[in-house]
Amino acid sequence: MARNHKLSPKINFDLTPLIDIILQLVIFFMITTTFRTAPGINLQLPSSKTAQTISTPELRVVVMSSDEIYVDKTKTNLTSLESVLGKRVSGSDAKQIRAILEGRAGAEYQLIISVLDALRMNGIENVGLITRKEKVVR
Repeated sequence: MARNHKLSPKINFDLTPLIDIILQLVIFFMITTTFRTAPGINLQLPSSKTAQTISTPELRVVVMSSDEIYVDKTKTNLTSLESVLGKRVSGSDAKQIRAILEGRAGAEYQLIISVLDALRMNGIENVGLITRKEKVVR
């Protein structure tokens, strides 16, 4: 009374081509989709024949120590910082210049204040301080 199992057909589906096609579709949609980085208002501005593009000059100041300060890749120290900034600002309006100040994490507070004073003495008042985002440990 034994049944013969050899007569019943075994059905196997090969899913490899299906997985390949799905993976290609996912890659295609990832490449062709554009994402909005920041939400905003879709604003249609009026046109003007006298419109001008305004660019704000940027000045990058990196403070490592009192003997190593970089102003746009020009190495200087705290004593000659004002003269270097004066040369950099001389051809343009200092109120228009935007300065970015980066300081080493262990830099003295007085050193950062002295660099800020040197920037202000040369008329640069728009100064941003660069920091890094703190890692949140949970």
